[in-house]
Amino acid sequence: MASSPAKAGAHQNFYADYVIQFSYAGADPLGSSDELELLLRKLWEIGLQAEVRPGEDSNLLVFVRASRKRSLKRAVYQSRIRDWLHGVRSSEPEDESSAEPQTESERLRIINDMITLPHDVGGAGITPKHGQWKNVVAVFPLHDEVKNKEYLADWSKKTFLSEEDLDQIRDKFGESVGFYFAFLQSYFRFLLFPAAFGFSCWLLFGSFSTIYAVVNCLWGVIFIEYWKRQEEDLSCRWQTKGVSAVRHKRREFKPEREVQDQITGETRGVFPATTRLQRQLLQVPFALFSAVALGAIIATCFAIEIFISEIYTGPLKTYLVFIPTILLSALIPTMSGVLVSVATRLNDYENYETQTAYDAALTQKIFVINFITSYLPIFLTAFVYIPFASLIVPYLDVFHLTVRPFVSKEDATTIPTFTINPDRLRKQVIYFTVTAQAVGFAMETIVPFLKQRFAREYKEYKKKQTGRTNTGLEGETHDVPKNSYEDHEDEKQFLARVRKEADRDEYNVTDDLREMCIQFGYLALFSPVWPLVPVSFLINNWVELRSDFFKIVVDCKRPSPIRADTIGPWLDTLGFLSWVGSITSAALVYMFNTSADGPSGEPSAIKGWALLLTIFFAEHLYLIVRYVVQAAMAKFEPHSVRHEKTERYMIRKRYLESTLGARSSDDEEEVTPKDESIELSDITRKTLEEDARDWSRHGTNPEERFWMRQKGWRESAKVGSSIIKSQAAGTETKKQQ
Repeated sequence: MASSPAKAGAHQNFYADYVIQFSYAGADPLGSSDELELLLRKLWEIGLQAEVRPGEDSNLLVFVRASRKRSLKRAVYQSRIRDWLHGVRSSEPEDESSAEPQTESERLRIINDMITLPHDVGGAGITPKHGQWKNVVAVFPLHDEVKNKEYLADWSKKTFLSEEDLDQIRDKFGESVGFYFAFLQSYFRFLLFPAAFGFSCWLLFGSFSTIYAVVNCLWGVIFIEYWKRQEEDLSCRWQTKGVSAVRHKRREFKPEREVQDQITGETRGVFPATTRLQRQLLQVPFALFSAVALGAIIATCFAIEIFISEIYTGPLKTYLVFIPTILLSALIPTMSGVLVSVATRLNDYENYETQTAYDAALTQKIFVINFITSYLPIFLTAFVYIPFASLIVPYLDVFHLTVRPFVSKEDATTIPTFTINPDRLRKQVIYFTVTAQAVGFAMETIVPFLKQRFAREYKEYKKKQTGRTNTGLEGETHDVPKNSYEDHEDEKQFLARVRKEADRDEYNVTDDLREMCIQFGYLALFSPVWPLVPVSFLINNWVELRSDFFKIVVDCKRPSPIRADTIGPWLDTLGFLSWVGSITSAALVYMFNTSADGPSGEPSAIKGWALLLTIFFAEHLYLIVRYVVQAAMAKFEPHSVRHEKTERYMIRKRYLESTLGARSSDDEEEVTPKDESIELSDITRKTLEEDARDWSRHGTNPEERFWMRQKGWRESAKVGSSIIKSQAAGTETKKQQ
């Protein structure tokens, strides 16, 4: 059946499904041994075989495989039963004896559930770095290196990935990763139009084109609505539609009280929604604090940069110009890290019941930080520096006082003439949409690869250096005691590869989705400044599509498959950025389309009422267009959705036919009732008197006698015919008269 694809590539991994990384560094040896023994016993109890091998740096590698087919089949069957009960599957699962994983990702997902889920739902309850499993560092499957190389070689020759390619990603890494690559593929395809149109507008109209701004906003609405249909199509094709209903409780969830369900009779923990809502209100001061903290840093560095680059003419200017960059590089990551830590603690305090709800809430909080750090510099340039520079810059002389002690008296009294740099906004947009994208690619893909390689070489070097230890006496050395467990010759190459994979970082698809959403924000909010933004993103995303897969298979541990039917809260983020883009695009076009370089720095050229009116009409026009596009797109049903509806209809039809067929066969087996009909000619005074005596003997009431006056269908037919004939005869008599 489908077991062969599920086990593809297993032989090169010695048929190991998962590796549990167990660290005993700095721990009590006796306590570590007890925890390891408990871990192995838990795995054995749920039907998983384990083998222990030495790792690196005080680590053990526990190799796990599902050797008992019966246990795996039972877990697969239980998972499919849950899906069927929650409406994820349209048909009832097959018998447990024939339940086999259909894909490799399904097999790995089931085994991961067996390892990590609580004991009451059939798992071993092994959760890394949580509870009693403090020494369990990670639980991860192994890469299929042969297939990964085939995919990289194949996709490097293609412009677009096919549906089969996306299915292969889903079969290997699960639906969550599959949805990300499907989104990136759709986004890349859709960028073809704005790239061509933006290039044309750049040649014909230049920057701040009204036509480009309108078309760009319309494109954003159409893309988001298209992706919603695409999500529905993929969730039906991958049989994950509605999978969000099949979620397990987080171990960190702390119920406020326990109640007994009136329907099921089960006792379950609950956390009042009102209490969670009160805790969620803390997001408001958190967002304000984030805006103030990050905004103050960015605005201060922004002012310093303007002063040094455009006002200051003293000595060391060549070196001082790097001060804002150094400050931003040091302060922004530090403050962002602090805010992310606060957001995580706040998310924990809100006490979400499922991991999906927890991740969605944390994503929203972190996006506030990303929004400020990504877009605030351009907002300051577009809506503060260029329109109001002539009013703000004189107040920046406070920085001139700080350098007075270090310069001559003549230089200190020199007042430079300030002229606004109208090209600053365009250069800043180019930096964030071209240079920053290239830097991000290098930091995301190339740097981790080089870092791992250098770290590996450094470890090898340290091993060679510590291979022999000096005793302190001249010329005397002795060997360091070797590990008590040496790798078998047949396993050396395999174990070396696994140890390398264990040193890699864990892959988080949320980071890649966040990157794409922030990129979409630059396109939606600021591309009227430079219409070649979509051209840059089109080129970047072609590389991104391949580099992200390279990052997964080379730079990161293989992710455990996670089912999904959407890209999660990032879909709402796209809608929000598109809406904000309708406002910023209208404001930019109104403020800057009067000239090629924008206003000269005099706020008198900008009428506040006209700007607000422009934003108001643009935003409401956007809402109307979005509603029209939603109504139009709703009429187009994806192929997989139609296929799923057809399957559900056929299931109901077969069930109805089988039910009716069973009833027909039962009816055929019933004994034909005795026909008690008599002819009208047999009805005499004697028979009527016998009927009257029977009725009085059995004490029948008028309602029962109503159904006893005619015996059988023949008598009813005769009575009906006599009524028809008598009525017809009466009508003829009236006509003759």
